[in-house]
Amino acid sequence: MADSASSSVQRGRQSLADQLREILRDSGLKGRDLAIACGWYPSKVSRLLNAHTPPSEDDVRAWCQACGVPERAADLIATLRAVTSMFVEWRRMERAGLKQAQEARRPLYERTHRFRSYSSWLIPGLIQTPGYTTAALQAIQQRRGLMDDVSAAVAARMERQRVMYEGDRRFAFLVEESVLRSGIGGAAVMRDQLHHLATAGSLPNVSLGVVPMRPDRLRWPAEGFWIFDAAQVNVELISGYLTITQPSEVAMYAETFAELAELAVYGAAARTLIASAAEPLG
Repeated sequence: MADSASSSVQRGRQSLADQLREILRDSGLKGRDLAIACGWYPSKVSRLLNAHTPPSEDDVRAWCQACGVPERAADLIATLRAVTSMFVEWRRMERAGLKQAQEARRPLYERTHRFRSYSSWLIPGLIQTPGYTTAALQAIQQRRGLMDDVSAAVAARMERQRVMYEGDRRFAFLVEESVLRSGIGGAAVMRDQLHHLATAGSLPNVSLGVVPMRPDRLRWPAEGFWIFDAAQVNVELISGYLTITQPSEVAMYAETFAELAELAVYGAAARTLIASAAEPLG
């Protein structure tokens, strides 16, 4: 799925490049003519047409003006902004601190009614304990050299968990068994987290599935992702945060979630795995 996630951005860029190519073709101009009209090197036109370089908003305006269709610029710029916002590097998202990054997602959570979350790395944020969240965010803050506002960021994430208990919302969480056994924060933090996980899984609006470790599974683990209603997917990659809204790609993640859900165990079987992971922690 990581290849699929990164290719989402490239497909968006290619779609924009195809629209620029269509405008150029309809104008009757050649690439060299366009370059002269815009004051560019011909190689720049080639890079834009082949989606090797994303255009700037000024590039789009100049392109449309030279091709005699300045009225097309506004729609293309809107497309460009949508493509640009699909992928946000962590350093850009977190440049104002971890607290701001947590608060920025709050409106999305508040307007969502059906949540589907799959995690192969960490316990999902909505069902984390304060201790677990503190350990996770401290690790991020130290690894990325960010300002230390971990306490405020933890408070923001805990506040966001209110959506679990407000309104008519449904939550389906899938976690890999390895997430239960490869913890953070030490034995005491993980013991409390696993106890809370079992408790959260018993809520009437929550489905909690654990995908057992086994040597013969046909669907391998994927990068963690969230599906918000049927409108948006967010994927946490090593390098950044990907937002997917293309219906066909949202459907792809929904299909993957369903496949992973079929591998998971629930109820008493899930609680048994959680208890087994907690037992060595004392």
